[in-house]
Amino acid sequence: MIDLYFWPTPNGFKVSIALEEMGLSYKTHPINIGKGDQFQPEFLAFSPNNRMPAIIDEDGPDGAPVSVFESGAILLYLAKKTGQLMPQDARLQIEVSEWLMWQMGGFGPMLGQAHHFIKYAKEDVPYGIMRYGNEANRLYGVLDRRLEGREFIVGDDLTIADIAILPWTKTYFNQNVDIDSYPNVKAWRRRLMDREAFKRGYQVGAEWKQDLSQLKGAEFDKVFGLK
Repeated sequence: MIDLYFWPTPNGFKVSIALEEMGLSYKTHPINIGKGDQFQPEFLAFSPNNRMPAIIDEDGPDGAPVSVFESGAILLYLAKKTGQLMPQDARLQIEVSEWLMWQMGGFGPMLGQAHHFIKYAKEDVPYGIMRYGNEANRLYGVLDRRLEGREFIVGDDLTIADIAILPWTKTYFNQNVDIDSYPNVKAWRRRLMDREAFKRGYQVGAEWKQDLSQLKGAEFDKVFGLK
């Protein structure tokens, strides 16, 4: 059993989707970031950067429990633990690591800043909107070029690179991004969101933030901007 400390955000969904794709048993514990749960001493004991998600795996590498924080590290840990969502070919493993780091170091943080200045900033900051909106579009362009002629980010199968990147595209409409300008990204999003494990992963924690559990068909597509 894996204990998942989670809130329904892009970084949280990375792990819930991976767990569903891997078929691992897990128990979810809410970390309400709006109420400051991430600063509680019991959470900081295994997630010292006061960020979720984090996991505790009762069956760690030596058979004893182990905790892992940072979503990218969790994905790498789970891929190594299960032998899933990571190619066997060493060169493709390098590519997966490259795209995972691309998401962790650029795609996620820059889209998060764009979302903040466009939707949540308490006052209008035109420079912030322009700077991060432009960077968001640059990064979508990088991703669109990578997906030209490809079903997945790396190789012929789904990997943790796809799982890491996809959740950050959910709110493209709050990032000054016209998804129709990136047709390869748009088609890739549709393919991944048609997977049952992705749908289940996205419904984890729905009762805590937004009730997605009853969404089906066109309603689901509308919420996730898949039309």
